[in-house]
Amino acid sequence: MLRRLRKDDILYIKSIDRLGRNYTEILEQWRLLTKEKGVDIVVLDMPLLDTRRGKDLMGTFLSDIVLQLLSFVAENERLNIRQRQAEGIAAARARGVRFGRPPAPLPESFDPAYRRWKAGRITGTAAAKECGMPLSTFRYRAERYESPDPA
Repeated sequence: MLRRLRKDDILYIKSIDRLGRNYTEILEQWRLLTKEKGVDIVVLDMPLLDTRRGKDLMGTFLSDIVLQLLSFVAENERLNIRQRQAEGIAAARARGVRFGRPPAPLPESFDPAYRRWKAGRITGTAAAKECGMPLSTFRYRAERYESPDPA
């Protein structure tokens, strides 16, 4: 999108945090779009941030202040969300919740192939082929098969 925008185009965005992931990134994108590319920006959920009007010194000053304040608030909210998410994940793990897709069941041929591989009668590649899985998966599943700990 940045490559397609030209001078005097108008960019409509729902919220200021759509311009970047953090305070610095939002301010940099704003500067790049308004100063370097000459694009007008309209932030739909914040009518004060509309660069089409107030192009005089006072309007620019007010827009810059509001932009910096909202960029700070957006980054702060993003950090709070990440912290709450991490806390929720830690609490779930403490309760024993397991994340991710459950492992596929081992094929019936796994145990005999695993025993022959462990005894050195066949190679890991041959055992993996017999089980219908890549060698890396066979090795991973063999390691998990050996340890009684399910975690």
